[in-house]
Amino acid sequence: MKSAILITYDKEDSINEAIGLCEAAGYHIVHTLTQNFLKKPKYGISGGKLETLQEITEKLRPDVIIFDEILKPRQNYNLASALHREILDREALILEIFESRTSSSESKLQVKLAQLRYEMSRAKARVRLSRGGEQPGFMGIGQFEVDIYYNDIKHRIQTIRSKLEKAGKQRQLHRQARKRQGFKTISFAGYTSAGKTTLFNKLTGESKEQSKELFTTLTTTTRRITINHEPFLITDTVGFIRKLPAYMIEAFKSTLEELIYTDIIILVIDVSDSLSDFKNKFVSCMRTLSEVGVERDKIIFTLNKSDLLSNYQVQERVKILNLEENKKWIVVSALAEKKLGELKILIKDIIENQSSPNYKKSIEKEFNDPYGN
Repeated sequence: MKSAILITYDKEDSINEAIGLCEAAGYHIVHTLTQNFLKKPKYGISGGKLETLQEITEKLRPDVIIFDEILKPRQNYNLASALHREILDREALILEIFESRTSSSESKLQVKLAQLRYEMSRAKARVRLSRGGEQPGFMGIGQFEVDIYYNDIKHRIQTIRSKLEKAGKQRQLHRQARKRQGFKTISFAGYTSAGKTTLFNKLTGESKEQSKELFTTLTTTTRRITINHEPFLITDTVGFIRKLPAYMIEAFKSTLEELIYTDIIILVIDVSDSLSDFKNKFVSCMRTLSEVGVERDKIIFTLNKSDLLSNYQVQERVKILNLEENKKWIVVSALAEKKLGELKILIKDIIENQSSPNYKKSIEKEFNDPYGN
């Protein structure tokens, strides 16, 4: 396991998530440096923090420095020059996790597209740095070769997009076939590590890998379940995360678009999180669903891991999300198999109500407000 120094925000939820990302990517954190603001123009951090970091780096000699924010190419270059270490920003770290977790050919294409989009956005700046004499040579190659490399990235992106479009059309055919056969569909969504895969396994009898690590699921899995003698198709999807760049969401579009066409979305929320994490993750999930184009009325808000809290604490969180008047929420525990039967009944009731002519009139709240106000 490679060693790393982590630079992150001075907030408990930020520190915990950043450490989780590092561990998921296979890095052992030997020191954590925190600062309230990580967007200083030259290095991302202040000059004083940089001096401290130089001393710590010289003493601990980590393999990499991980910066829990998006760095501009010049900032990355400045940090690497000052610290003489490889610098990984938040996006590069997430991409490493994605690459290590892919299994299907489609998810591999999606990750490769995201990697190329990341590289392309920085290649332009690297070209400018090389032309300005600030970064002589790029990856050991000259200016002419840099231009060729940039054009090669564009070509590879076009090729991968073409392949993903074909995969998307194949998905569309599958959806049409399911509709003709009369199958209703259910999709899982939620923040990474909220317990989606555990709940999926309990409902389907599946044995998909489940872990406390982030991004256990990158490849969608669809299985058939029966609720009151009626067949349903249920799908697990990639987990969400804060500050997930738009190009990464776009790269996984063919996977996430299943959320648009599904009949029911089970939004799995970790109710045991700290209040700060709980609210922030919920807003992040709702924002991502909105960006994908999901309709709020399809969502069942599923508060998972309730066995870790008292009833009072659970109800406190229900109030925070303003769900008391909403009939489409439930408190469950996937691990303890608590209220999974009630969840199935709720799914069946909502599916039946969706065919009612008065269903649309019963929608009380707009999607663009994450708390339903």
